[in-house]
Amino acid sequence: MNQEQELVKTDKVEKEDLERETPTSGKKKRDIEAVVNIYTSFNNTLVHVTDMSGKTITKVTGGMVTKHDRLKANPTIAMFIAKRISENIKDLGIKSLYIRIRAKTRSPAPGPGAHAIVKSLSREGFKIVNILDTTRNPRGGPKKKGGRRGRRV
Repeated sequence: MNQEQELVKTDKVEKEDLERETPTSGKKKRDIEAVVNIYTSFNNTLVHVTDMSGKTITKVTGGMVTKHDRLKANPTIAMFIAKRISENIKDLGIKSLYIRIRAKTRSPAPGPGAHAIVKSLSREGFKIVNILDTTRNPRGGPKKKGGRRGRRV
């Protein structure tokens, strides 16, 4: 009797092992993707994560991490923002990220936190599919402030 019970147990284990090996029955499992919208100025850093359709998953700003106004745009604070973002989206099974960086309008470069966030997210193990700069650039539009001869310093 004991030998028969052991044989039945080993058969069950082998079937369970086979089922674990092929959970998708030959189909390749797709990574869940998200869009990380980063807005960096020289005063603050905002990170807004959405799914591919645009629904908000999580949002973290510099003011949520620190209460010192002078530190909100700091790269160190940006690393803490990325850490919080990664904790929130790892629970949902997100593996791949599309990154969209936006700076203040007419600004030649994004603020100091953008590079730190991208670097931290890649270190956390996320696959970065694409990085896109979406900074707005006015073409024409209303007259710039400062008068005919510009702002005199």
